[in-house]
Amino acid sequence: MSSRHAARQPFQQFLDEHRQPVLAFLRAMVGPDDAEDCFQETFIAAMRAYEDMDGRYPRAWVMTIARRKAIDHHRARARRPLPSEDMPEVAAPAASGGLGDLNGEVWSAVAELSDSQRAAVALRYAGDLAYREIAAALEISEEAARRRVADGLRALRENVDREEAVR
Repeated sequence: MSSRHAARQPFQQFLDEHRQPVLAFLRAMVGPDDAEDCFQETFIAAMRAYEDMDGRYPRAWVMTIARRKAIDHHRARARRPLPSEDMPEVAAPAASGGLGDLNGEVWSAVAELSDSQRAAVALRYAGDLAYREIAAALEISEEAARRRVADGLRALRENVDREEAVR
């Protein structure tokens, strides 16, 4: 057994430690209705690859998996057939924890960010990751991670300013 595997914590403990930030991140990326499915897919994939995980940034590692599952979700959604009859959708109440507690206006504003900005902002605030961990999760430099978060926050502020000017 290599030294990188020697001090590995039990997977259940890993899951318990990272459950809330991953779920909050997924709520920001795919919305509250689909976050649970992506969450399950994320941790099934993580469990399968757990023994091979590089232990330096475990949260960034699992957030990378979550980000890829969110991308897969959006791709699959784009391939789904559209419903033929107009049925009103009833939104489920938002779950608690992370960004799930934010009001609909914030959800809408975050959803309007570009994919890269939305991922960076969600990892920073929903996932509570440091910039070096965001960089690892998004497979970019730390400086690029800082820039994406800053650009996303600036875009959110501009949206709020525009909304207030209209009122």
